[in-house]
Parts: sequence; structure tokens; C-alpha cells
Amino acid sequence: MTNPSSSALLHNLVQLSQPLKDSLSKTPYNPPEGSPNISIKSTLQSLLPNPNISEADFQTHIKDFVLCCAALASALNSTTEHLSWIPNLLSFSAISALEDFANAYCNSSNVKDSINIGELELDLRFLESDKRLVIELMPEVLPWFKDKIKESAIDTSEEGDGISAASAKAPVAYAIVAAYQFRWFVTKVDCPILGKLCPLVVPCALTAIDHWSPEVKGQGMISFTHLGKIVNAAEFGSYVDVILDACCQNVASDDEIWQYVVEMSVLLATSTQRNNPRSPWFEKLLNEMLNHLERQPRNQQRRTAWLMHIEPLFNVLGLLLLAHFRRLFPLFFKWMHADDDETVLLVLEQIKTVLRVTWIRNSPFIERLVDELITLYKEAALKVKREAIRSLVLQILTLIQHSKGSQFDATWEKYKDDPNLTSLSDHFQLRDDAVVA
Repeated sequence: MTNPSSSALLHNLVQLSQPLKDSLSKTPYNPPEGSPNISIKSTLQSLLPNPNISEADFQTHIKDFVLCCAALASALNSTTEHLSWIPNLLSFSAISALEDFANAYCNSSNVKDSINIGELELDLRFLESDKRLVIELMPEVLPWFKDKIKESAIDTSEEGDGISAASAKAPVAYAIVAAYQFRWFVTKVDCPILGKLCPLVVPCALTAIDHWSPEVKGQGMISFTHLGKIVNAAEFGSYVDVILDACCQNVASDDEIWQYVVEMSVLLATSTQRNNPRSPWFEKLLNEMLNHLERQPRNQQRRTAWLMHIEPLFNVLGLLLLAHFRRLFPLFFKWMHADDDETVLLVLEQIKTVLRVTWIRNSPFIERLVDELITLYKEAALKVKREAIRSLVLQILTLIQHSKGSQFDATWEKYKDDPNLTSLSDHFQLRDDAVVA
């Protein structure tokens, strides 16, 4: 017997899909260079239902429709050639169509009040309609994403060029699109439901960041970063060490995804190891990052990304950072005099953090640090962000004076009569007078 609710939903699905099909058909598309037989456009078109579909495959049609909308919506912040051909207007149309269908679905008798993940039952009743529909589909689509990504992964048993062998077996374009769809599904979900979905999400995310393609890796990293911000550390369960090992293994990733590597790794390490500053994972992760930074100290993209995201790890390590001073400060000294103001400001902020959490105990770098800071104070006269730079230099010098009074004074003695440092001299003279008073 025909289910009236299913029939109405099916009609609604076809109506909402038709404008998307029309827009897709009118959108210009050129297959990737060297891959004339690949057509992401045709693949997306095949996911949208025809007017004559039956109720027999009702759930499959819903899943395919959402997968198509996920790919179209992902194009909004995509950098891959496999989705960049999709215009923003079509992406917004897909988002709107999905929301309209989700509302209709959640008001029908077909909607589920809960889903089972292993032994857990998740209550979906109080979620927004689109999130509710996405979560209901996740037990089915996440394993599919994992398999699709794995199809073009390197088979370690293959001899010779593993990447070519993997690409010949299954074009990487489909893994890239699946990775974007996966990231879209994961970032649609927030707490507290996402933590319960870790047994489904984590294996797929690990498969993505283990892939050879930077584009696939990047989407896996963004997904893990979302997990790190939302999920309670305990909900990662037995996956913690596997995840942190994957973070360390991926520090060597390409420049284009270095920011994702650092943000993901710092977030996951600090959230899962926060109560154990002596965790070997901190040591391993920081050493891996420093290895790559030391090899490319002039790589602006890498250093700014690292300086932007590393502070939480510094805060957790605290005094244990002293063991890394011999590697950190040579890099800091180089970067303090970088041509770009962004690097200079970021490195000054991190120097201030390091001094704050360690109180620079027994460090042989104090005199050199004061010398470099004063040199930078003078150099700042020619920089656009001179006031911000000089303000941070002053803050750091004041921290050093507070913690290393006699050592600072001995070094400052060389500069106190420098006419280019009048404002600094006035500041420290005032402090000395206040102490005497």
C-alpha cells in the first residue's frame, strides 16, 4: 500500500531537485586536464531524482539528494578544481533546497526520533531539521565516504609508483569530492551529538588524512579540527593514540595544508593530553614541527601558521618548554627581523607567552634576547606596524626586567644612553625611580 506521507515527500524531493538539475545542466564544466573520462558534473546530476522515480528506493533517493547538496554546498569554500566550477548561486540554492526538504521530512511520519550507534541510542527530536536529517544519514554515508576515499589510496603492496597505481585504479577526483562531502557532513553536527558519532567519524577522518592527496588530507584535517573543538576528550576513547600518531605523521605535509596540520595537531594534543604536560606526544609533536621549521625558516607560510596556532601547546607545557629553548630561540631570533610585519608581531606574541609560562628560568638566551629586542625596536621605525611592534617589545623587556633584574640591567647598561632609545630609557628610568621611592 502506498504511504501518503512518502508520496508527498517524493513529490517534494522531485520539485526541489528540478531547479538544481536545470542549473547544473547550464553550468559550464571542463573535465580535469589529463582526465577526460572524469565528470564530477555528471556524477552530481545522477544523484538527483527523475520525475518518474518510485517509492521502492525512497531512502536511497533521499540519501543521493543530500549527497548532491553536500557537494554543491562544499564548493562555497572549495579550492579544488573538481568543485570550483560550481557557482556560488548554485551552492546557495542547494543549501536552501536541502533545508526545505529537511523541514518537510521532519514534519512527516517518515522521520526517525532516534538512531543507534553501536550500543548508544541518540535522541534526534530536538535538533534542527537539516542537522537531524544529516545525522540520520551518517551511519550509511560515512562508511561510503571512507570506501570512496580508500579506493585511490596508495596500496603499500604495490611496487613502483604507488600514487600512479592508486590513481589508475580509481581517479582521485572522486576521493577529493567525497572528502569535501565528508567534511560538510561532519561540520554540520555540533555537541553533544558529535561526540557520540566518533566511532563513525574518526575512522573516516583517519582514512582521509592517510591519503596521499593534499586535498583529501586537508578536508580530513578540517574535520578533525571540528571534532577537537566540539568533542570531549574522553569521547575519542581508544582512538586517541592513533589520532595523535596520525598528527605526527602528517607534520611533513605540503605547504598548502600546513596550517590545517598545525591547527589540528595542537588542538587534538592539548585537548586529549591537557592533564599530562609530560605526555610523550607533546615532545614528539613539537620536535616534528621544529624539524620542518628549522629546514625552512624563511618559509613565511609555514612560520606564520605555526606561530598563529602554537600558543595553546606552549601554555600546556609551561616550564617544560625550557627543554626546547635551544631550538625555539634561534628561530625566534631569525623571525623577529623578518620582512613582513605579520611574522614579527606573531613571534613577539609567542616570545611573550614563552616568557610568561616559564619565567625564563636559568636561560642562557636572556642577554641575546634583550639585544635582539632592542635592535628590533630601532628597526620598527621603518615598519608599517611600528607602534604595535614597539609596544610588544616594551612589554617583553618589562617582563625580562621583572624576572631577571640584575641580568637585564647589566645588558641595558649598553643602551641606556642611545639617542634612538629615548622613550625606552625614559620608561626604565621611571621604573627604577619608582623602585627607589
